[in-house]
Amino acid sequence: MRTRASWVVMTVLAFVVVLYAVALLVVPAARAPFLRDRVARIPVAVYAHLSASAIALAFGPFQLNAKMRVRRLGLHRWMGRVYLLCVLVGGTSGFALAMASMGGTIAHAGFALLAVAWMATAVMAYRRIRAGDSADHRRWMIRNYSLTFAAVTLRIYLPAAVAFGIPFDEAYPAIAWLCWVPNLVVSEWWFVRRRIARAELTAAV
Repeated sequence: MRTRASWVVMTVLAFVVVLYAVALLVVPAARAPFLRDRVARIPVAVYAHLSASAIALAFGPFQLNAKMRVRRLGLHRWMGRVYLLCVLVGGTSGFALAMASMGGTIAHAGFALLAVAWMATAVMAYRRIRAGDSADHRRWMIRNYSLTFAAVTLRIYLPAAVAFGIPFDEAYPAIAWLCWVPNLVVSEWWFVRRRIARAELTAAV
């Protein structure tokens, strides 16, 4: 029950950000001044990143849903292909945007490494499923979606920083790292927790 509730919360938060990304794509007035500047300077990167990342963010929860994977394996595979393509497009364009992000060198590095890690984990997930290792494929996909979910955590930390009165110039470089590094740590913690639970179950038998 707890796992299902976590999946629902994750999915709802993901779709809130997906709708926000769609609004930025289709309603120019909704864009903040810095985003308008990026659209003027590097429009292809902005549109590619917003659209591809939104699709990946929307598809991810369903790819991680075990029941759907078992009952609709063909759909799971096709959605997986689209998801991985979107990660590569979103990661490539995200890297370009990282170099033009606010916050200086620290922020540039944080977002650039996020883009690289996002694409690298997708490649690893693809390689593992091509090798027939579905268990390791799932682990890499969980790592990958934790990075996709940075789109959500970024938009949690930014208003939180404002609420706590932290100046944007001080908060943004830190958030460029905080939006994704803890996500990866949580995914690794979840793997360790599952291994411990399996070991305890085996010992009890």
